[in-house]
Amino acid sequence: MNVRRVGGEAAAEVLTIVQAAFSARPPLDPPGDALAESEESLRAALSSGGGLLAEAEDEPVGAMVLDPREGWLWMRRVGVLPGSRSSGVAHDLVRAAEAEAARLGCTGLRLIAREELPATVGFWQSLGYVVVERDSPYLQLAKRLPVRVELADVAATEALGRHLAGLLRAGDLVILTGGLGAGKTTLTKAIGAGLGVRGEVTSPTFVIARMHPGPLPLVHVDAYRLGEQAELDDLDLDADLDQAVTVVEWGSGLAEALSEDRVDVVIEVDTETETRTVTMLGQGPRWIDVDLVPQPS
Repeated sequence: MNVRRVGGEAAAEVLTIVQAAFSARPPLDPPGDALAESEESLRAALSSGGGLLAEAEDEPVGAMVLDPREGWLWMRRVGVLPGSRSSGVAHDLVRAAEAEAARLGCTGLRLIAREELPATVGFWQSLGYVVVERDSPYLQLAKRLPVRVELADVAATEALGRHLAGLLRAGDLVILTGGLGAGKTTLTKAIGAGLGVRGEVTSPTFVIARMHPGPLPLVHVDAYRLGEQAELDDLDLDADLDQAVTVVEWGSGLAEALSEDRVDVVIEVDTETETRTVTMLGQGPRWIDVDLVPQPS
């Protein structure tokens, strides 16, 4: 499978795919307007924002139109030939679109889907896209791209923690991932300081979870010694989640089920320079329009 970026010169090929893909859908009310596309209209759209064409053995099998707008990359006219469905074409197109969005420096990607097509909506949700707006029968789905920031020293880590604290509210979940000494607890301490909680925030390894009271309480969990989701469930965190901010160290693969809305934070350390690279991704509708990276003052 090859996915390549195309422009107006591919209008005829994209039109063939759009017509075949959208004709195979069940009747909709109101009808979709994809079948009203012409070679001229697609040439204009592709010349403006570009598009993607998926080919198998040099034959076009899938396509989409790209529409960069206000910092987001919209995916339009996403189609796969009926005979090529269930062969990974749509996944390859989406991966290529996400790579293009990253190259363009976009916040993330958006699209419109029809609620009468639950399999289509389910496909997008399986890839991390969440419904952010409903205007029946239309659904707008979106997905943010991960953001990365380099932290030169402890002070930079603390500044990031205070920034995150300013974004957090009751019920929020933060999952921290990184090796020993990566700075997970340092970041959590800074979050706690930013929240104004009482009590020293330290590694909770030996008690697994601590509640720090304050204007906005902090539940600090260390999942290092937990072997599976059931052991995390035994902590009965649900009673505290709605009233507090929950930060889980070593929580990747265990804590995601606690909330659809969460911030995943991965800390990587360059052992030669001690520089830390932090990758952050807001998951779920709560974080779609929240900028996790501190803006220059």
